[in-house]
This record gives sequence, C-alpha cells and structure tokens, in this order.
Amino acid sequence: QVFSSVTSLLDMAIFKDKFVLEDLVQEMKGKSTALSFGPLQPNGLISVQGSFPAIEALRDFLLLKAKSLSTEDKKEESRSHQRQRRRPQQRRVTTDHDVHGERQEVILDTDVYHYMKRFFPRILQVNGGVLISNITNGDTTIICIEGAESRSNARQVLRVKEKIETWSVKLYNTLRKERICFGERSSREKERYKSVCERLKPRFPYVLIIPCDTHIDIIGNSSDIFEFTKRV
Repeated sequence: QVFSSVTSLLDMAIFKDKFVLEDLVQEMKGKSTALSFGPLQPNGLISVQGSFPAIEALRDFLLLKAKSLSTEDKKEESRSHQRQRRRPQQRRVTTDHDVHGERQEVILDTDVYHYMKRFFPRILQVNGGVLISNITNGDTTIICIEGAESRSNARQVLRVKEKIETWSVKLYNTLRKERICFGERSSREKERYKSVCERLKPRFPYVLIIPCDTHIDIIGNSSDIFEFTKRV
C-alpha cells in the first residue's frame, strides 16, 4: 500500500454569506491544481481528493479566508459599538494577551507521524518556550505547536512548523507501507508473525513495525519493505 491520496469533505456553507461559493470553488481549483474536486452540492458540501501536502495547503488557504471574515466581522462589530456608546469619561488603554501565545498546526498522515517520531524524534523536540502536542484521529494526526507570546517565539513556532512540513513531505514521498493481514489465523500464529518481525528488525533498522490485533503494518522505503515482507 502506498501513501497515495486522501479524500476530504469540505463544508463551504460558512462562506456563503460573504462569497459566491461557485467563484470560491473556482479560486480553490486555480490555487490547488494537484487536487481533484467533486461537484459543489446545494448544501455547500464538496469532496476534494489529493495528497496530504496539497490538502494541507488548501486547508491553510481556507483558514486564511475564514480568518479574514472573522477579522472583518470584529471590525464591523467594533465600529457599531463605538457609534452606540457614549464618550468615555477617562481614556483607557488595554491589551488582550493570548495566554497560549502563537499557535500553528500541521496535519500529517498518522503513519508518517509515527515514523517521524520513531526515527527522527528531534524534529518533534523543541526548546525555548515552544510546546508541541499531537491529536491523532485515525489516519490523520494534528501537530499543535505553541509558544509564549513574543515575536521571537512566534518566529520560532513558525520555523518549527516549516521544519515539520518539510520533513513530512520528504517522508510522504519516500515511505511505503505493507500490511500483513492475519485473517483467520489463530492467536498462536499471530504471535509467531510478530516474533518473526521482531527478529528481523536488527537487519532492517529503518523499518517501522506496528503490530495490531488483525494485522501488522510495515513502513519504510520500497526496497526495505519488499525485502522485509519477503523474509516474513
């Protein structure tokens, strides 16, 4: 099995009050030529298929669109409030601090995340007020990168995000996955398969083995995966 593509179902209805959805979809297609788009449904849903990096780029584009709408709404609300309120008796200057500081997110294929965590842990280890956490939901894992509120930390958070993205693309284009399904095999046979995989690990130091109840996933480059599964 190859990390080939993922299909996402997007709900474009949140944009209908500010955009003509058909025009927005055309803009998305122009910016994401590597993706395949399904028809736009009357309820605003549209399916999109393509690689994780391309889906991630589209997600960032839509987040910017949504953020711009939020900013415009807040400005309009502020202007409306200022028109209605009386002149304050004393001028006050307040600053809203985000206690979590700068925040960035990266969406990874879960298998790529496991491989990165196992063989390239330094990519996910940072210092200097930057915190990395993850949320795994099936085939996707969201990496959350946060830092204290300061320009230096904000820049560092962005650098960490870019580093993770760069490595994820490299691994995405390099890694392959083979799945050994147990089928109707007995518990004893399953344990035998797992034992064989463990014995082979020293010969294939860059192969990741993920044993499950119903199968074993083997992740690595093409040549290693081919040779490993043949020996198993």
